[in-house]
Amino acid sequence: MGTVKLVRRLAAILLFSTLCFADSQVRIVRLSSVDGDVQVDRNTGQGFERAFLNLPITQGVKLQTGNDGRAEVEFEDGSVVRLAPSSMVEFSRLALKDSGAKASEIRIQQGTAYVAFRDTKDDEFTVTFARETVALKDSAHFRVQMNDTTATIAVMKGKIKVDGISGSVDVGKNDAVSFDLANHDQYETAKLEDAPFDTWDKEQGKYHDAYTSRNQKISPYAYGVGDLNYYGNFFDAPGYGMVWQPYFVGAGWNPFMDGAWAWYPGTGYTWVSAYPWGWTPYHCGSWLFMQSFGWGWQPGACGSWYGFPPVINAPVNFQRPIPPSGSPGRGTIVMGPRPIARPMVPMHRMVIENNSAGLGIPRGSIRDMSHLSSQARQNGSVTTSFRPTPIVNPRPVFSNPAMSRPSSPGNSPRVSSPARTAPAPSMSAPRSSGAGAAPPMSAPRSSGGGSAPRSAPPRN
Repeated sequence: MGTVKLVRRLAAILLFSTLCFADSQVRIVRLSSVDGDVQVDRNTGQGFERAFLNLPITQGVKLQTGNDGRAEVEFEDGSVVRLAPSSMVEFSRLALKDSGAKASEIRIQQGTAYVAFRDTKDDEFTVTFARETVALKDSAHFRVQMNDTTATIAVMKGKIKVDGISGSVDVGKNDAVSFDLANHDQYETAKLEDAPFDTWDKEQGKYHDAYTSRNQKISPYAYGVGDLNYYGNFFDAPGYGMVWQPYFVGAGWNPFMDGAWAWYPGTGYTWVSAYPWGWTPYHCGSWLFMQSFGWGWQPGACGSWYGFPPVINAPVNFQRPIPPSGSPGRGTIVMGPRPIARPMVPMHRMVIENNSAGLGIPRGSIRDMSHLSSQARQNGSVTTSFRPTPIVNPRPVFSNPAMSRPSSPGNSPRVSSPARTAPAPSMSAPRSSGAGAAPPMSAPRSSGGGSAPRSAPPRN
C-alpha cells in the first residue's frame, strides 16, 4: 500500500472514529504543545495542576500559562488555539451535533491568544472575550489581547465579524479593533501591529502546514498526523502491511515507556503519552510487535475513546501499564525519568539518545531525522545541530493535585519533581537488551498482549 493510500485510509479511520462519538455528543481535542509553566483545570474538582503534552481537552477544561509558559490546543480539523505567557482560556463547549457537525466555543479570559481556524463545512467555532463574540464561518487567523481595561483583536489572515454590546464591527486582514472595557466596549479601529509572540505563532503555523500536508492533503479529521510525519515514518512490513514507527528507537524500546495516567469524569483513567507524536497512535489503531522490526503502530478504527490502545503480538516479557485503582482524587500517576535529547553548550547543539523516540526534540528543529535515527541506532546516540529556538522545558514534567496551585498564571511556582500523597507505580529506563523488553513496574503484571479495555466517553 503506497503512502497516499495509507494517508487516505488513516483519514477515513479518523473520520469514522469522530462520527462514532456522535452517539454520546462528546468531543475530545488535544493539548498539542506545552512549553514552560502551563496549568490545566481538567474539571475534575482538583483545581489547577501542572499540564503536560497530549492531555485530552474536554468541555469545561481551563488552560492557563505562567510568565514563561506557552501552549497549543489542536482541534480535529487542524484548527488551533495558542496561548502566549500569562494567559487563560476556557473550552466552554466541545460537542457533536446530531448531524455529526462539530460545535466549539472557547472563552479567552486573559492574556494573549492566537486562533487559526480552518473552515470546515457545517462546523461551528465561536470565540468569546470580554462581552464580545466572534462566530467563525470562513478560514481566519487572528490574535486576541486582553488586559483589565482593553481588549484588542487583530486579523492576520481572512476576515471576521465581532458582535458585542456596542454593535458589530467587521475586521479584515491586517486590521485591528480595540475595545474600551470600561466604557461599554466602545471600539476604535487601527492597522495591525506586531506583538511579541507573533513570530512564535507563525513558526508553529508553518510547521503544521508543512507536515500535515506532506505527500497528500490530510482529511480535516486527521489531527496529530503532522507530528507522525515529522517524528517517524510509515513503511510496508512484510506480513503486517503498512506500519508507522518513530525515529530513534531500537530493540529495547516499547511505546509505553513514557507517559502517565490521567483521570477524567465519566471516562476514568486514560493513558497520556509523553512523546511529541503521542496522540493519534494512542487513540486509534493498535500497537504491534514485529520480530524483525520491533514495535510499530498500525492504523485502525477507534470506534470509541481508547483509555489504552490495543496491543497485538506482545513479547512474553511485556508488561503493559495498569491503570491505578482507588480514588480518582489521585489525579495523575508519574512515570520515571528516561533518556531524552539533551541541549549542549552552545545551545544550538544537542545529543539524542537511541530509544528516546523523539523526546526533547522541538517541532521542526532538526533536519534529516531518518539519517540521524540510523546513526543513533548504530552508536547509541547522535550529536546534531538544531534550530536555536528556546527550549523552556525539554523534559516532560508530570504532576498530581498535591502540588501547590497558583492563584494566577503569573505566580506559578516551579517544581523539579512532583509531590506525591500516595505511592505511585513508576517506570524506569529499560535494563534488558532483549527485543521489546519492558521496564519493571510496581503495578500488577498483565498477562501480555491483547486489546486493553476501553473506557466509555464522558456523558454531558
